[in-house]
Amino acid sequence: MKRRSFLSSTVGIGLGLGLGLAKAAVAESVPPASPRLGRRREIPHRKAKTTQMFKAPGFYPNALAVAPEGLWIGQQKLSVEQAREWNQPVPTNRDEAAWLVDWNGKLLKTITTKSRNTSGMAYGNGCVWMCANTEPQGIFQTDMNSNLVRHLQIPLGVGKDGGGCHGAQWHNDKLWIVANRLRALMRVDPKTWTPEAMIPIHTAPELPRWHDMTFDAEGFIWQVIGNDSQSFAAGKPGLVKYDANTGDVLLTVEFVAGSCDPHGLEFHNGALISCDAGLHPGWNDMASPDSGYIFRIDLI
Repeated sequence: MKRRSFLSSTVGIGLGLGLGLAKAAVAESVPPASPRLGRRREIPHRKAKTTQMFKAPGFYPNALAVAPEGLWIGQQKLSVEQAREWNQPVPTNRDEAAWLVDWNGKLLKTITTKSRNTSGMAYGNGCVWMCANTEPQGIFQTDMNSNLVRHLQIPLGVGKDGGGCHGAQWHNDKLWIVANRLRALMRVDPKTWTPEAMIPIHTAPELPRWHDMTFDAEGFIWQVIGNDSQSFAAGKPGLVKYDANTGDVLLTVEFVAGSCDPHGLEFHNGALISCDAGLHPGWNDMASPDSGYIFRIDLI
């Protein structure tokens, strides 16, 4: 088979619904920067600004999930490596919190989870689904009494685990996972833990990083992307908007200088909502002046 034919068929597999295990393994080879190979078109581009809303109840908010009662915020504690790099004490209690707040930031409930280096969360079926980004990896389904219901690995792993995660979203009774190893947005049946669909993550040479995802009111997917940088001043966060049915990239967005540093992502009351964790690879601890804030994103 010619290389061009092979790549085209691979993309068709990667974007198909009802993904079988064998097909999903092939989809892993899809280049992340080309959601639809063989199609050349100019992608619209806009800018965005951010507005602080309120601060999280504790340090390092790195995940969000909307619930009927308000907003869940997932905590990301310092890893052993990060604590040593920043000359901070290693947390003696590695369990990470999920805080439920109202839309003024008032703390309503706190639960503890076994997740580690949390970098994404979802809320569904009366549970929070906390996404680990270090060992033991996986998704920690936790009930409202801080009881671990299930610890599940991201599907299609070939080793001891399915790799790390940078986001999650509950949508139409399915769990979407930002699967780092696969470089894809994966839809999973939360009951059977069967992978059903994957969309390759859109990146560019100047924007190789990605983070959380969400759905807007019209059913489009939005995801945080950004550059590799060593300081807040050099950071260039952005967004990408996908067609959830095809994986096509519909829009890219860059944040104006001085904006909050986005990590988690949600959609509420007609606007995108994010959090500035204060914990960014390559930066000093709490380097962003908006560290710890939940904020609104507005396109301009």
